[in-house]
Amino acid sequence: MTAVFVEDGVDKGAIWHFGEPNKEQKALLEGKAWADLSHLQIIAVSGVDRLTWLHSLLSQNLKNLSAGESAEALLLDPQGRIEQVIKIIEGEIKFSTGERGIQHDYSFHHRTDRVNNTTSYGYGKYANAFGEWLVYVNGTKYQFSKAKINQLVDYYIDGITKQLVYGIYEDVSVKNRDITSRSNFQPRGTLEIERLLVGTDYRKAELDELIRLRKGTAKPSTSFAKFFWQTEHFVFQRPNFYTTVRMFSTRNANMEMPYNGPGKPTHHRADGTNYLVLKGNEYHNIWPVYDWQKISGTTVLQKPKLHGPEEIQKKGLTRFVGAVTDDLYGAVVFDFKSPHDMVEAKKSWFFFDEEYVCLGTDIRSESKLPVATTINQVLLKGDVAIMQDGNKSVLPQGNRVTDKVKWVHHDRIGYIFPESAKVNVSNQTESGTWASITDQKNISKELVTEPVFKIWFDHGARPTKAGYQYIVVPDVDQAKLMETSQNNRSIKILSNTDTVQAVFHGKLNMVQAAFYQAAALKVSPTFSLKMDSQGMAMVKMDGNRIKAISVADPSRKLRRISLTVPGIYAIKKEGLICLPNNQLQQTILLIDLPQGVYAGKSVNFQF
Repeated sequence: MTAVFVEDGVDKGAIWHFGEPNKEQKALLEGKAWADLSHLQIIAVSGVDRLTWLHSLLSQNLKNLSAGESAEALLLDPQGRIEQVIKIIEGEIKFSTGERGIQHDYSFHHRTDRVNNTTSYGYGKYANAFGEWLVYVNGTKYQFSKAKINQLVDYYIDGITKQLVYGIYEDVSVKNRDITSRSNFQPRGTLEIERLLVGTDYRKAELDELIRLRKGTAKPSTSFAKFFWQTEHFVFQRPNFYTTVRMFSTRNANMEMPYNGPGKPTHHRADGTNYLVLKGNEYHNIWPVYDWQKISGTTVLQKPKLHGPEEIQKKGLTRFVGAVTDDLYGAVVFDFKSPHDMVEAKKSWFFFDEEYVCLGTDIRSESKLPVATTINQVLLKGDVAIMQDGNKSVLPQGNRVTDKVKWVHHDRIGYIFPESAKVNVSNQTESGTWASITDQKNISKELVTEPVFKIWFDHGARPTKAGYQYIVVPDVDQAKLMETSQNNRSIKILSNTDTVQAVFHGKLNMVQAAFYQAAALKVSPTFSLKMDSQGMAMVKMDGNRIKAISVADPSRKLRRISLTVPGIYAIKKEGLICLPNNQLQQTILLIDLPQGVYAGKSVNFQF
């Protein structure tokens, strides 16, 4: 395993971990491992009064220690006070804005580049550290306040575990430079959760459920949609699948710099990355053989080679980046302009219970090199079946262009093309080395081979108005896929233009839409939406009557959204003004939007 070194502070240059911080910490606590502390000084105290003197200054009872035993201790003042130290530690459990720490959406930023570090620094160095201190001071007069403990639990449940696959496994979408380091596929530990339960009963049922999940005594049962608006990261989970969309904007950078060597090829890992997992190990250690210009979900210029590592981190060039959610369903929009290659695209995703829809339009590039949108690149497991020009077949191993494709099926995931499409499909062995994707020392140069499945659109060179549309169906067999693909799973693509991208789900009676500019959207002959600005909307209906509505402003510029809907509504709620027009039989909805640190968050109303 590869050592990861501390970048700054008093421990700069010391080994932080070897790839599995939680596992390593647990081994230390169990006495099964040791840590190199050679960078620290050793202080020797002599004299006949050394024991009583140290006993009076330290929090441990040194008089009970036998020769050769050791203990952790706090250094106290002559009166034995440690209040100030504990207050400083406790005070760091707080929201931060524009700085390191927990953001108001429960993501975590380690630097002012605002890159997502929730499951790295925000997990091992932050949450677990405070959990450890919580145990140290619990039951004493120095114990953390209830409010601070509750905030730590909220961050753990609503931030960290919602960016772990089912709250159990590592999510590759939020990994940064360390994605190019070899890892083990195993559940996260339970020690940090057990520590939280020592200090509180707050959200105990959820914490207990996480323990059972990680121990394998329970199966995933939670469904949610979560957008981290401070981090431009969307997570969607159902009990049988977990998927994400990672983006960046003018408000944040795309990726970590490759500090300490790892992460050389990660230039495009926030370009609308859309990973999908059913079991959690679909991408495990694929990285030495990975095509880093065909990352799942991205639209990327296919260059002879990537730019240098010094060109990885870039600030976003567009601000219309975000999502609308009601915590259960959601849609995502990405007005994308690559700071690496100047490829442009308008990309959106629409998430439902059993499938999600991916749309792209206005794909542009002035390069002589081709542009590709990758649907998925994942470890090959089993057969690849295809419905092509009305005929089903199983593809032999190889790399080919397929035309008139209705659907492709691999590893219980179906990809439906509402309009028969031309796609590239590869199912063959790829090769590479770990040493080629990192500048860390002592990395194996041994050739690694893995079977890989890739599927992508080739938009060609200099596309001007290219686009795509496809439906992803997780956890489905071929028979069911074939049956439901006939009606595109009751999904109607309402619009895929540079003005509006929108989808209607017939079974759920739900429309989700991203308005790049003010426009009207016809949902049916009797129902339409009109938005007077940029924005996003999600509407649940009962017939032609609205049951619920959610809106969001990805640009973060607006104070209010104006939405015109058919029918008469006179609802009185804070943040919502209804202006019915009996003559036109329609209502203008004026919806106030969150401001400040909550700008970009969705607003939801039940009708």
